[in-house]
Amino acid sequence: MKNPSESTALELTSPVLQVKVKRLPHAVGLPLPSYATAGAAGIDLHAAEAATLPPQGRTLIPTGLCIALPPRYEMQIRPRSGLALKHGLILPNAPGTIDEDYRGELKIIVMNLGQEVFHIDRGMRIAQAVIAPVSRITWLECTDLEITDRGNSGFGSTGT
Repeated sequence: MKNPSESTALELTSPVLQVKVKRLPHAVGLPLPSYATAGAAGIDLHAAEAATLPPQGRTLIPTGLCIALPPRYEMQIRPRSGLALKHGLILPNAPGTIDEDYRGELKIIVMNLGQEVFHIDRGMRIAQAVIAPVSRITWLECTDLEITDRGNSGFGSTGT
């Protein structure tokens, strides 16, 4: 059972970010993206249209939503683990990035790596979105970099 004082303390220390969302006509009647549990990092995104994916097939699924992220934030689009494990549904460009200045419809590239045809129903939760801060950088060109124990060893050099 949840302790009310713990959730109050968490809410006081965790700012809530407001994101404007515009619902397109083909999303009318669908729920807005939401967190499935109090501790979820990802917001579930729903399909605004049905689709059928054959094995090895891929398609672009509209959500019927457009958003306006605050400056210096991105939306990362990630697969839902249950769909990946049980049906082989993946997002081939995961994580996908929605930039702060994009105002078009959120659409999800979905691919079926499973052995069976997979049917996506309108309203089905097909992906999740995580909102993350974006850091800006400037390049500082140099002739040498600091030496580390790892050096230029990569691609499995630290073991499996």
